[in-house]
Amino acid sequence: MRIGLDARYATDHFPGIGRYTLGLAQGLAELGLVQRLLLIVDQNVAVGRYNLAALARLPGVELVPVKVGPFSLQQQVVLPLVARHLGLDLLHSPYYVKPYVGLPCPSLVTIFDLNGWRFPHSLSWRGRIFYRATMALAVRTAALVITGSASAQADLAHVYRLPAERMLVTPLATERRFQPQEPAVIASMRERYELPPSYVLYIGSDKPHKNLERLVCAWGQVVAAGAHSGMPLVLAGHATGGAERVRQRVSTQQLDAYVRFLPNVADSDLPALYSGATIFAFPSYYEGFGLPPLEAMACGTPVLCANATSLPEVVGDAALTVDPFSTHALAEGLIKLLNNPQLRRDLSARGLQRASTFSWRRTAMATMAAYEALVDCRL
Repeated sequence: MRIGLDARYATDHFPGIGRYTLGLAQGLAELGLVQRLLLIVDQNVAVGRYNLAALARLPGVELVPVKVGPFSLQQQVVLPLVARHLGLDLLHSPYYVKPYVGLPCPSLVTIFDLNGWRFPHSLSWRGRIFYRATMALAVRTAALVITGSASAQADLAHVYRLPAERMLVTPLATERRFQPQEPAVIASMRERYELPPSYVLYIGSDKPHKNLERLVCAWGQVVAAGAHSGMPLVLAGHATGGAERVRQRVSTQQLDAYVRFLPNVADSDLPALYSGATIFAFPSYYEGFGLPPLEAMACGTPVLCANATSLPEVVGDAALTVDPFSTHALAEGLIKLLNNPQLRRDLSARGLQRASTFSWRRTAMATMAAYEALVDCRL
């Protein structure tokens, strides 16, 4: 079987898709069941945090450079020609902007969430039109839609009236490097980023649904109660257009001395950054899966997160979950964890166990079964 996996979205601009693409590709290669796994890459994009070349050293994996970007209209012609030339049995796209017509083989699409449907105000009117048109085309032209959680599956079923047999839930997982780090590694990371011995951490983008303004307000209540013990709230991750809005909130709350911004942290430093945190806080009120809490748990860090959408599926009983729309509930949760070392130790142990139940091998096995079923139906 010759499987095409569109890896053109494995770039710094799409951190979640990049993680998924690399994790799935490595899991598929290690299974050894694919005759050839062909990763389609954009040769015009500079190498970023995702080392696709390293995957090409795995058995059965090959990089296929193309000269067309993932948002180019030309891909509607170029990729079907590439698929035909490669003799693909199917093409898997990890994003909804994909080839819609002319493919010589079945296609799958992974859709992580319906953020543009849930929060249309986050897009311009042109963005809304583009999002709805391309999403509908992706859903209607794919033989199978893969998503990461039952919550996202329910959204897809509701909006697009998709029957269960056209959807598959394959949870994401963490890379093996996400594990508790040695004290020397953590100390070196702290020195580079000038972090104190204790801090509360958030990692993710600064998009509105990530709820960072409410987290900042909650942190203000923690500071006012004197429960922070001098430690800062560290906001790290992919910086987008929302950073200035969050910074203004920090200034308005007079929290400049109690909040640190670490935009675009080196990917190699994330395991140590998680491991060194006293608490990982993730107040997002909409997630198709929610990978950062899982990465934090895999590093042994106690997690506080929202009790919304897919997050309870990810953390189970291994995190303290709170109402993300209540600043008071967020603050109470933080104070509870900061004041209770035993609870933090308990959540750390449960988080490690919970994270171990997710693996890219399991995700790859479920995805491979879907590949085989689609190819068998075509034969």
